[in-house]
Amino acid sequence: MNEQNVTLRVENVTKRFGDFTAVEDLSFNVKAGRVFGFLGPNGAGKTTTIRMIVGITAPDEGKIRLLGEKVSSELQNQIGYLPEERGLYKKIKVRDQLRYFAALKGISQTEADKRIDFWLGRMELSQWKMKKTTDLSKGMQQKIQFICTVLHDPDLLILDEPFSGLDPVNVEFMMDVIEEYKSADKTIIFSTHLMSTAEKLCKDILLINKSHKVISGSLREVKASYGKNLIALRATGGNGVLEDKTLVEKIIEHADEKELHLAENADSQVLLKNLIESGATISKFEQIEPSLNDIFIEKVRM
Repeated sequence: MNEQNVTLRVENVTKRFGDFTAVEDLSFNVKAGRVFGFLGPNGAGKTTTIRMIVGITAPDEGKIRLLGEKVSSELQNQIGYLPEERGLYKKIKVRDQLRYFAALKGISQTEADKRIDFWLGRMELSQWKMKKTTDLSKGMQQKIQFICTVLHDPDLLILDEPFSGLDPVNVEFMMDVIEEYKSADKTIIFSTHLMSTAEKLCKDILLINKSHKVISGSLREVKASYGKNLIALRATGGNGVLEDKTLVEKIIEHADEKELHLAENADSQVLLKNLIESGATISKFEQIEPSLNDIFIEKVRM
């Protein structure tokens, strides 16, 4: 892959803490201008990997390259990192906190105030500008933390569980904001264990479990490779056909339809024909892809 098309390259990285190996021989690339889903259960090694990427800790083995170079203090200014552990100064006003974080990135106060006004407006928090952190709800504080992360307009944005603690309305709102940020040709690493949210945002994914890479690739490629043997069925009658183990390996009951897992080498058209001939009334018969959550559960349980 052309180096110019890669924002981040992680090569054979291992990190140990005493006898515990948090990350083992991990390699992946993050393409420029895309949303990369860094996925896995809690304790899989996601946060440790992110801390190595941003330079908080160093790998014991392997290399990390940002924009083709080893991560340095200068390159760190091109990263925006929203950690899972949140941290704002409780007694300081919102505007002053944001000015402080902007100053840490070398932004003048005049320019910082312009950016602060823009982002507070976008986050619907302009009226809270002169309030202290303790006056804000948890969701508001989350939004302020996000503003701290993007004020210096980083090329690489790393979001570690960015929706933790947000209600569904604010999750959708923040997803819209992230989509807008992505459209500015920024690269985003989105780390989470919430597969449904990752499925909506990510173009590429990496799933790790117990410190190892399990699966990686574009979301489309990963889902397509799992989606050849699933049928969504809504029908009455025909139950005898569904009991044929040469056609249907497993049935999962949902609220108003069934998810059929076809047997190996079974033909979906044969199943449909048999259902019709049995007198079943069919309102839905659709070949479907598994959700990212289905793939996640299958791989983590292996």
